[in-house]
Amino acid sequence: MSALRLRLATAADGDAIAHLHADSWRRHYRGAYADEFLDCDVVTDRLAAWRVRLGEADPRRLTFLAEDRERALGFASAYLDDDPAWGSLLDNVHVAAEHQRRGIGARLLERTAEAVAAQPVPARRGLYVWVLEQNTGAQAFYRALGAQPAGRERVSPPGGVPGRLAGTPFKLRYAWADAARLSRRRSAS
Repeated sequence: MSALRLRLATAADGDAIAHLHADSWRRHYRGAYADEFLDCDVVTDRLAAWRVRLGEADPRRLTFLAEDRERALGFASAYLDDDPAWGSLLDNVHVAAEHQRRGIGARLLERTAEAVAAQPVPARRGLYVWVLEQNTGAQAFYRALGAQPAGRERVSPPGGVPGRLAGTPFKLRYAWADAARLSRRRSAS
């Protein structure tokens, strides 16, 4: 793998991010999301979502892209100061299957935490993420980076379409009380 580069994503990165996102959902969300949605509509849904997200300026939203010279390898997206109790929402961290377990996800998460901690006088310094209850691998990843379990709720259907869910799946909240502590992990190691 060529040298890894992390940078803020732009509108031009929307399609690459959408394909990474769709692939990750197909691998990890089966059983919680309907097979028909994952097999037929997920790419179209994610393309539409990421074209809008990256095409509209929103100072509360940031998305980091991990890439080498050839292609996008992963991304992380967050909404700053999203919740009065929990702080900023880490909305996504996804890494291409063939590049997992190489530290890319951790670097994306740490870069996101740095951005959260660098906010001028943030009202809430915390960072939290929702993880499907069935996604035990992601839960272990977040715990290994210091997140604590902090709640359980039903999953909202993608795009608000109930038929995109398989049954009534649940998600778990994992949280870091202070994003600055997570962002300092890299410099301490």
